[in-house]
Amino acid sequence: MAELNGITVHPNCRHFRGDIPCRPNKEHGYQCTGCPVYAPVQHRILIIKLGAIGDVIRTTPLLRRLRQEYPDAKITWLTLTPAILPAGAIDEILKLDLPSVLHLQAREFDLLLNLDKDKEACALHDSIRAARKFGYTLHPNGVAWPSNELANHKFLTGVFDQLSLQNQKPYVQEIFELCGFEFQHEEYVFDNHQDKGYRWDLPTGKPRVGLNTGCGDRWTTRLWSDEKWITLIRQLQQAGYAPVLLGGTAEHERNVVLHEATGAAYPGTFPLEQFINLMHQMDLIVTQVTMAMHISIALQKPTVLMNNIFNPYEFDLYGRGQIVQPDRECVCFYRGSCKLGTSCMEDLPADKVFAAVRASLPAVPASA
Repeated sequence: MAELNGITVHPNCRHFRGDIPCRPNKEHGYQCTGCPVYAPVQHRILIIKLGAIGDVIRTTPLLRRLRQEYPDAKITWLTLTPAILPAGAIDEILKLDLPSVLHLQAREFDLLLNLDKDKEACALHDSIRAARKFGYTLHPNGVAWPSNELANHKFLTGVFDQLSLQNQKPYVQEIFELCGFEFQHEEYVFDNHQDKGYRWDLPTGKPRVGLNTGCGDRWTTRLWSDEKWITLIRQLQQAGYAPVLLGGTAEHERNVVLHEATGAAYPGTFPLEQFINLMHQMDLIVTQVTMAMHISIALQKPTVLMNNIFNPYEFDLYGRGQIVQPDRECVCFYRGSCKLGTSCMEDLPADKVFAAVRASLPAVPASA
C-alpha cells in the first residue's frame, strides 16, 4: 500500500494498471480505499511461450495448475499471438516486441517458465529476474539448453529424431513435467467466442461433422486427396451426418470443389475468432495435425485425427475421438516431402476415417 497526496493506492493489486484506471474503477467507481475486490498479488509468474499458434493453445492447460498452486498470483504471458490466448484467464498478455522486453527486464518475478527454444526466448529467460526459472536457457555457444534437469527430456526429444520416435509422453505432459508438475489431464483454457453474436446458416437435425481439409504449407505430406475426402463425405451423408467443410484461404479452392461435388455445407473462410466459433458449432472434427486440431481439442470436441509423419503419442485427445493412421508405415518422420514420392496419406482409406467418426460420434442412419 502507498499514499499519494493522501490517496491510498494499491500497486500490488492484480487489477491495478498504473497507466489507466483499472476495470473495477472504470465499471464500479471503486478506489483503492475500501475496495471490495482488492486482490493483493502474492506471486508474480511469467510464461514465455511465443508460437506457433497451436503450441500456444496446447500450453494453456498449465494455467489451470498455476491457478490451483498459486491462487493469488498475477500471471503474465509473453507471446507472438496474443489474440489466441484467453484474456479472462491471464492477468497480462504481452506481444513480443521491444517495449514488452524492456519493461519485463526491469521487473522481478517469483516464477519464470520459458517453454520455447527460440534464441530470443532463451535470452529472455536469462535476462529477466526471477526467483525460480524453468524451461530453456541460452548456452554460451548461442543455442538453447535445458535450464535444469526437468527440461532434459523435452529438450532431447526435440533435437534427436530417434528419441522423439521413442517418446510416449503427450506434449502437455512434457510441458507440465518441465515446469515441475505432474500432469493430471487438465483441460485447455480457451475462448469459444460464443458471446460475439456470430450467426451461422448450418445444417440442423443431424450431427455436424467438421472436415478440416488442409494442413498448412510446411508439412504437405499430411494432405489427403480430394477423391478420399469425397468418398468420406458421401459415407457420412449416407449414415445420417451433416458434413461441414472447414479451412482458411489456402483450402478455399479445394473446399469449393468438394462442396460442388457432394453438396456438403461450406460456410466460407473467416477471421480466426469467427473460425473458432464456427468450429464450436460442430459435434465432431476430422482434421490432420494442424491448428484446427489444437482448436478442436481446446473446444473439447470429439476429434478424429489423421496422422502420418508425427509420433502419435504426442497428441492427447482427452479420451474424445481417435487417431487414425495410414495402412502403410510412414518413413518420413517430421518431413515436409515424401522420400518415396507419394505420401503414405494416400494409404489411409476413407473407410478407416469413417469408422473412427462412427465410433466417436454415433448417428441415427438417414433411413431411420
